[in-house]
Amino acid sequence: MRSSVGIFACVAFHFTFLCSVVAQAPPGAQSPAVPTHLTLDDAHRIALQNHPRIFAAQSFASAAGEQVTEARSAYFPNLYGSMTGVEADAGSRIAAGVLNNPIIFNRFASGLAVDQLVTDFGRTQNLVGAARAEAQAAQEGVNFTRADVLLSVDRAFYGALSAQAVLRVAQQTVKQREIVSEQITALAKSNQRSGLDVSFANVNLGEARLLLVKAQNDAQAALAKLIEALGLSGSPQFDLVDPAGSLPSLPPFDEALAAAERNRPELAAARFEADSARRFAVAERDLWMPSISLAGVAGVAPFRQPQIPETYSAGGFNVNFPIFNGRLFNARRAEAEDRAREASAVFRDLQDRVARDVHLVWLAANTAQQNLALTAQILDAANKALDLAQARYDLGLGNIVELSQAQLNQAQASIAQATAKYDYATQFAELLFQEGELR
Repeated sequence: MRSSVGIFACVAFHFTFLCSVVAQAPPGAQSPAVPTHLTLDDAHRIALQNHPRIFAAQSFASAAGEQVTEARSAYFPNLYGSMTGVEADAGSRIAAGVLNNPIIFNRFASGLAVDQLVTDFGRTQNLVGAARAEAQAAQEGVNFTRADVLLSVDRAFYGALSAQAVLRVAQQTVKQREIVSEQITALAKSNQRSGLDVSFANVNLGEARLLLVKAQNDAQAALAKLIEALGLSGSPQFDLVDPAGSLPSLPPFDEALAAAERNRPELAAARFEADSARRFAVAERDLWMPSISLAGVAGVAPFRQPQIPETYSAGGFNVNFPIFNGRLFNARRAEAEDRAREASAVFRDLQDRVARDVHLVWLAANTAQQNLALTAQILDAANKALDLAQARYDLGLGNIVELSQAQLNQAQASIAQATAKYDYATQFAELLFQEGELR
């Protein structure tokens, strides 16, 4: 009976332990539920909840935040508890390793010691400011990582929609050319068309099937990229929901550039990094300043030799003046000032690169926006040309070469028109990222 109870208790303990481990597992260890119909907002939510890069950035920012507490700890007193027990030869003294020779008494004592910094003339204050700026830079790093993950999701989402649109065009092209091939083959059997026409029709059909195979592969590859962008593993299946509504219009370039200079998290992070480096340089300069601190001790010695009193206490202050240390402080100050100048130059360089990137992305988005209307016009003209070529061929006025070229032009125009919308949507997401609006 006791053994059964013991086994049951052991099983219950392990079950409770496992439940507690699962309950305490980090959020990133649990994959969020993926809806069957995936919208862009759903994709953003899943990526923000699940992507490991975001967890890494948040952990880094949390660690940087703890450095502020570490730096601020110098403002507070340090309290120590001590217990000391000594057994020594009678009349023993420390004779080597020190300048004096204190006597050692048998004793057992316990007590407290407290140390409080009064001032170091601004060094700790600048260290705290540097740590706080570093923590703010790390937090902006989290914002940048979130924006970069969302941009990857947008690229993959619109890329998958574009690949699926091309796949639909390829499927439709195969069906159309199968019908044409069957019609021409039937006409050739009744000697109304030549074998050359049949060969051209079959070549066109083969090219359409090659296009379909490539489109199928591209669609699967695009879904794989989307799964990776979401931070998921495996091969979850879902249907993509095309974002409803008309595409937003492109803002003026000056507004986009101003928004980028105002909102880009990389610029804010670089600005905080430069401020942190500047404050740390000031703190390293203050190494040559004196520091003043107070100290106190108190305790009891219940077991002791008669020469030692039962209790003890003392208090005092200490002033440290750095005089010479092999130019260590000079080198540390010079290093910190060089790194501060480096951080300032990095910030200015990043400003220039952000302006360049905004300009390039804005131009690409403007081109993609113009392509929306142009591809629609080209597709309309290609459809009309195909209808005319088909009619001429049916009447015997045209040849198979004209019809084949019209079919090719129509397929290319259909693909261009199908992808133009998603190209612009992708470029607009790129512009939102450059503006710092994608978070």
